[in-house]
This record gives sequence, structure tokens and C-alpha cells, in this order.
Amino acid sequence: MFHIASWDDIKKGKTTDIYFVRTVEILNKKGIRKRVVAEFVNKKLPQNWEWGIFAGLEECLKLLEGLPVNVEALPEGTVFYPLEPVLVIEGIYNDFAIYETPVLGLICQASGVATKASRFRKIAGKDKTLLDFGARRMHPALAPMLARNAYIGGFDAVSAIKGAELIGAEPQGTMPHALILLLGNSQEAIKAFDEIIDKKVKRVALIDTLEDEKWEAIKVCETLKEKLFGIRFDTPGSRRGNFKEILREVRWELDYRGFKDVKIVVSGGIDEKEVAELRDIVDAFGIGTSLCNSPVIDFAMDIVEIEGKPFAKRGKWSGRKKLLKCKKCGKRLIYPYHKEIKKCECGGEFENLLKPVIKEGKIICDLPSPKEIREYVLNQLEEIKMEGR
Repeated sequence: MFHIASWDDIKKGKTTDIYFVRTVEILNKKGIRKRVVAEFVNKKLPQNWEWGIFAGLEECLKLLEGLPVNVEALPEGTVFYPLEPVLVIEGIYNDFAIYETPVLGLICQASGVATKASRFRKIAGKDKTLLDFGARRMHPALAPMLARNAYIGGFDAVSAIKGAELIGAEPQGTMPHALILLLGNSQEAIKAFDEIIDKKVKRVALIDTLEDEKWEAIKVCETLKEKLFGIRFDTPGSRRGNFKEILREVRWELDYRGFKDVKIVVSGGIDEKEVAELRDIVDAFGIGTSLCNSPVIDFAMDIVEIEGKPFAKRGKWSGRKKLLKCKKCGKRLIYPYHKEIKKCECGGEFENLLKPVIKEGKIICDLPSPKEIREYVLNQLEEIKMEGR
């Protein structure tokens, strides 16, 4: 048995914190059934991030479907900032209390991965390839979740088979050190790969298993010639020295010998710093540990209205809210729900980013594909900066 909760366990509230179950028991026995508005908000993003990508909504909708509640949310993939509500539930508290824990779990981790992926995309730039290699660093049951949110955050491809199925794409990868060790060297490995593996799969040779990177790179290029798409560096940290200079040297040697079209792929311990340092010479990055170790977004659910009246605990803004964005200049406002605002100072009209997604338990919004969400994210990334709002 794997140590995971089933769909049935989650839907029945078995993954919730026990105090919610006890709260509902008390309210029911006291005959208290009050209609509330609860908002999901992040007060401060991790690691001084300025912005986040909201993700996990599709799973939340499936979880809340069938409950007598109304839900508004940002479209999945929307950029958000601290203090902005990303999801709002309206209904009798007793009917959805036990779902606070799983809803938070779904959006906190998914949004963390999607945000980290988008940061990698911003740093790498449009033209670099980002590959999700994180499946081996996460519980297998969560590998598809990681892949989906890496992809919608801006990654180009994922290596795990189930994750690729979820995003509707082919899994992408190269070859492991094991193949080279078992066949004796990198040249024999890439020859066997080319002989046996479907021709639609790009030929990428791993070149640092046994020899110096430069000479292995030259040998595999001369072995496969124009059929070789790229070479992958997975050089251990103990052997890297000045890694960028190793890459520059290899690039020079390959270009000099007429292999200018051979791409350079790097993997192994890649984080934001490495992407920033190497992006001018590297064509593709395989990122695993730093992606699946993405810090979760610390959302909290708080009641802000009871029976139509603003009411919240200290430290929280009471009353239901709109999240407005000017269609012309992009200015954002957190605004009282019951008040109207006609125009922005620039003359543009405001749009409420929080959209109805569930009405009386029925999902009323379209569920875009991962590819559509990814395009939405990439379009927004054009408008934001890595630092400074």
C-alpha cells in the first residue's frame, strides 16, 4: 500500500484537520447554520517574491462540486499579489468547513510550483527550453501534479510519463548514465539509442559519464554527425570547477568542427542562479530538485462576512471584496464588493478578476486545457518584472 489518500478519502474529508470536524459537530448540535463568505488570501509570498501564479483551481472545483456553495476565483494561471483574494466561497459554513484543509493543500502547493516555474521562465527568457526532471524528487503520486504545474508555469516539457499524459504531450528526456555504463561508453550508447529508439525522438547524448566533457562531446558528435540534436551535461559538482568555462570550451570545440547546430543541455542542481549565469550559452535546462522543492504559497482561508455583515478576526480585512484590474493601464484594486467604481484615473474601465466558477454546487465555468493555461501565463509574464511591482 502506498501512503496516499484516495479520491474518496479526500472527498469524505478524511484529510482535513480534526478541529474542523469537531467545529461542525458543535455547530450542528447547537442548531447554528450561518451563511458566510470565506476568502483565500496570501499575506506574504516566500523568499521575497513579488508575485505569484494561482494554480490548483481545477482540482478545487472537482472537490467542491456538489456542495451547496457558490464559488468565485481567479482563472487558473492568473498572476496575483499579496493580500489579493484568489478564491471565495459563499455558503453555510457547516457545509464546507471540512474542505478548508484540502482546498488549501491543493492551491498552496500547485501555486508554489507554477510560480517557481514562471520565475525560471522569466530568467531563462523565451527562447530557452525548460524541462521538468522533478519526478524522482517527489512522491510518485504527486509527480503528475508537479508536471502539470511546471508546464502551465512556463516549462516546455516533462519527463515523467503520467505527467506528460496529463498535459497532453509526449514525455521528453535523454538517456541515463546507466545506459552508458552498461554499453561501455557514450559513443556506443548514442549509436544504440539511434538504432533502436523511434526516429521522432530527438537524439541527445549524455557526455560526462566517464571522460572529459570536451572529448566525449567531440566523439559523440563525430559518431552521430547531423542526426545528433544535442548533448547533455550532468557533471557532478565535485568535477565542475568553473562550469561556465567548461561549457564555453565545449561550445567552441563543437562550433570549430562544424557542429554549430548541436544544442547544449544542462541538468543537475540547477536553480535560478545557475539559469541566470548560464543562459547565454546553454540551450536547455533540465530542472528537478529546485522545482519540486518549490516553496508552497502560504494561503489562508478566513471568514470575512457572516449573515451579510462584515466580520473577521484581527489582522484580516473584513467584508467581501472584488479584485479589480484596469483594462487600460493594469492598475489593481482590492475593493468593497458592494461598492461600484466606474473608471480608473487613466480613463480605463475596471474588470473584476474574480469570476463565478461554481453556483449552488454546479461548475459553471469552462476548464481550459493545460496548454491554454500555459499560454495565458506566458502572456501575463510579458507584463511583469522579476523584481519591483
